[in-house]
Amino acid sequence: MMPRSVFLPLGTHELHVTEWGDVSNPAFVMWHGLARNGRDFDELARAFASEYFVICPDTIGRGLSSWAVDPDREYTLPNYARLAGAMLDHYGKNDAIWLGTSMGGQIGMTLAAATDRVSALIINDIGPMVPDAALDRIVTYSSELPVFSRVSEAEAWLREVYTPFGPADDPFWARMAEASVRRCADGQLTLHYDPRIIDVLNADRESTDLWDIYDSLQVSTHVLRGRSSDLLTEDIASEMLTRGPRPEITVFDEAGHAPSLTRASDAALISNIVSQLAG
Repeated sequence: MMPRSVFLPLGTHELHVTEWGDVSNPAFVMWHGLARNGRDFDELARAFASEYFVICPDTIGRGLSSWAVDPDREYTLPNYARLAGAMLDHYGKNDAIWLGTSMGGQIGMTLAAATDRVSALIINDIGPMVPDAALDRIVTYSSELPVFSRVSEAEAWLREVYTPFGPADDPFWARMAEASVRRCADGQLTLHYDPRIIDVLNADRESTDLWDIYDSLQVSTHVLRGRSSDLLTEDIASEMLTRGPRPEITVFDEAGHAPSLTRASDAALISNIVSQLAG
């Protein structure tokens, strides 16, 4: 099944979405991490497209979506959650299953705590807080955009930086590179996101502390964790088990932050999780 690339006019923004499947089917939102985009879910979305209407947005400031005029206000979890609600309104969907990787997981928590629009929540390798050491690492590799002369150079960079994604085949990395770069005015390539998203995060690290939001969650929840993850540490994961929605946790032995969910076995796992949450 082939995806569709669409641009949604949501207030002052144009949100790029990769759609999969029949819009009349139940909605399944897959939301990416901080400096990534919706194309990260191509393999997983394809696996669910016959049963669900799968929605893979590029968060504003990333991919093909518009950039912020007021970054300090717009590049925030509450605003991302507001846009997610507007996106569901656009499609006429009252609710959706939500799978969020890293930042996408925190957006899902934020939306689920404020509304009844998340029918089941799968959080991929993030918790209600992010350790400072992990934030330091993220700021270090993403605050200054790298420059490449060829897409192959970008692919090599992505393979190295995102090694913690775990096992993934060559077509994934090639597609990831193609979907991750844009041309600069001088013809060189750089990554396809607004570097101000990192400035906003670094200036307001307390915004990633969502324990109060997590504790208020009523939605059925499952957590995925890379065993060597520095964002969702074992201590944070253990605390999540006893608070809020008290989720089950699945650990990916070969991954850190964050499991890529690109293999057929990953799709089978997510399908089982969705069935358990719905039940």
